[in-house]
Amino acid sequence: MSRVDTTQPDPSVIGNIPIPPFARLPDPVQIFADRSARFAVLAEGHELAPYLNFLSGLCGVQASIQDGLPEPMPIDAETLARAREHKMPPLDRVAFKADSAFEAAFQRLLDAAVGLEMPSPARAALLRVTEADAAMRETMLQNVLAEAIPFEAVAEHIFVAAALQVHFARLAARLDDKSLQSVGDGVCPCCGSAPTSTAIVNWRRAPGTRFCACSLCGTMWNYVRSKCTLCGSTRKILFQEIEGAGNIKAETCDDCHGYMKIFNQQKDDRLDPVADDVATLGLDLLVRELGFRRGGINPFLIGY
Repeated sequence: MSRVDTTQPDPSVIGNIPIPPFARLPDPVQIFADRSARFAVLAEGHELAPYLNFLSGLCGVQASIQDGLPEPMPIDAETLARAREHKMPPLDRVAFKADSAFEAAFQRLLDAAVGLEMPSPARAALLRVTEADAAMRETMLQNVLAEAIPFEAVAEHIFVAAALQVHFARLAARLDDKSLQSVGDGVCPCCGSAPTSTAIVNWRRAPGTRFCACSLCGTMWNYVRSKCTLCGSTRKILFQEIEGAGNIKAETCDDCHGYMKIFNQQKDDRLDPVADDVATLGLDLLVRELGFRRGGINPFLIGY
């Protein structure tokens, strides 16, 4: 593992670069279809192949169940105006209440997941979610939204998280990206969730800039490269990497002792903020040995 000092300006991002958009909203179907394909590629020859193949199938389900779903409840103008005035995310995950659109997505996902190949513990977890009463389902929903999934019930919550990702991606896609603004370090400007990871993108209007990827709604938002994603510090920011994998790094901060992965899509445009996060578990293990805590939230990685 090598350590690279990033406290100095990065010459590759200085010059005549267009001003990047602040945020890019998700395409609710394409984001999961692409992720499913990426998981399948990553599974080939990987030591976590059974799990990556399962996640490929689950993301495929996330994409396939959306046709004909009821429209989510629109965000009213007063809520949008209040959020902008007080610099709050317009989608308040804390105040989330399941509506008919979410219930339909959740049930479709559970029904479709039955056909996936999965180990017996995962199938038992799927059955527990399917048979859970309203109170238990509500508890699981709140656990995911509070980013507080209990370790002993990770398997059940994966299915709940997958349904919530679909619903919040559909909600986020209906917002006006130009109305979004920063609501704090490490906080999605759409729904207030933590990022899963970050990416150095190669978009036409934003080559070489960094975007955080929301763990819940899939929105990506622009963030300074040499600044800690978690606490905003610009001091003692270092990159950790596994030799031979320079397109994937962990940004560590000596102030908050946290880390966040960065995927360089300029070097490999196939990198996905969620799928490649799971597939690079080895980098997490190495950085943790240095005493840093993981800052990114990924419901598919909590059991590891």
